[in-house]
Amino acid sequence: MKIGIVGAGAIAFGMAAFLEQAGHAASLWSPSGARTKALAAGEPLVAAGAIEGSFTPRIATSPADVVTGADVILIALPAYGHKHVFDAIAPHVTATQTVIVSSHASFGALYLSRLLAARSVTVPVIAWGTTLLSGRQTGLAKVQVNTVRKAVDLATLPASRSAEGLALCKSLFGDRFVDRGNLLAIALSNLNPTIHMGIALGNMTRMEKAEAWGQAESVTPNVGRLLEELDRERLAIAASLGLDVRTIFQHLHLSFGVPYGSASEMHQAMHVIGKGGAGPTTADSRYVTEDVPFGLVPTAKLGRLTGHPAPLHEAGIALFSAMYGRDFTAENDLLAALDIDALSLGQLQTLCRDGYAPLSS
Repeated sequence: MKIGIVGAGAIAFGMAAFLEQAGHAASLWSPSGARTKALAAGEPLVAAGAIEGSFTPRIATSPADVVTGADVILIALPAYGHKHVFDAIAPHVTATQTVIVSSHASFGALYLSRLLAARSVTVPVIAWGTTLLSGRQTGLAKVQVNTVRKAVDLATLPASRSAEGLALCKSLFGDRFVDRGNLLAIALSNLNPTIHMGIALGNMTRMEKAEAWGQAESVTPNVGRLLEELDRERLAIAASLGLDVRTIFQHLHLSFGVPYGSASEMHQAMHVIGKGGAGPTTADSRYVTEDVPFGLVPTAKLGRLTGHPAPLHEAGIALFSAMYGRDFTAENDLLAALDIDALSLGQLQTLCRDGYAPLSS
């Protein structure tokens, strides 16, 4: 199949390597153009770690170029770039295509659904609860893939096309997907924001001082207990909506293959087997700049909407906003564009099931 990948960071590079290795044809589009210059000049994409090899994905030059002719469009860049690229690709998407958002954040699938509905176009928009893989760019044409996850949660919008969405993901990426059936479940399935909140709070001076430090080994018992309490808030919101989402313990076990234990113990086990990763060496890290506005903020909003407030999430938003001198709530352009605050819980639930109706219907 032909897959157009929107993004050119570690996840996009890793996904291109994964797909090319599996015999598919991948294209990469960098919205800025900067991250694909080396590849466009003829350098091969070299992957190491969980995926090994040298690959030559096609380099797209524009939104139209990456979308036109693709069977699937894969969104693989931080959430603070989602609205921009949704606006860019929406005019070119046709009813024969499928969009995968890896990973989904802050009801972005709803925003894309609304853009397409304005053109009387409906496509399956598949939202993943996390990325298929983790890794880091080690050069302009190099990626270190740390792990390929054994299980990824997904939901398809509209839900009436769930079977189609699940089958497509299995055919492209293997039998590793769990269909949660509802976009709201995916909105509450991404564990990265809460895990990254605890890690960043506990290690902020290391980040600011650009120290080299192991991420998982720094999830000490106190940090681990914070992660567990944050998880309880998220699970309570999901339970109030009747949604089945994985716990932090299931996430760590399924993603990294470590035995069950406390959050701290499981992270220490990740470190021992070499899957702990390196911590951010800058405060300008997506652990804060992406995960606070596009992870913690939507969860806190859902908590208020359902009558199950999440005080630790709210505190994290306030603490990081104070530390950075920024209003991270205001930085979420997706929620603002969707005017989520104007929706009732029932209206949001309906949209998360059906998406926006095409104007011609």
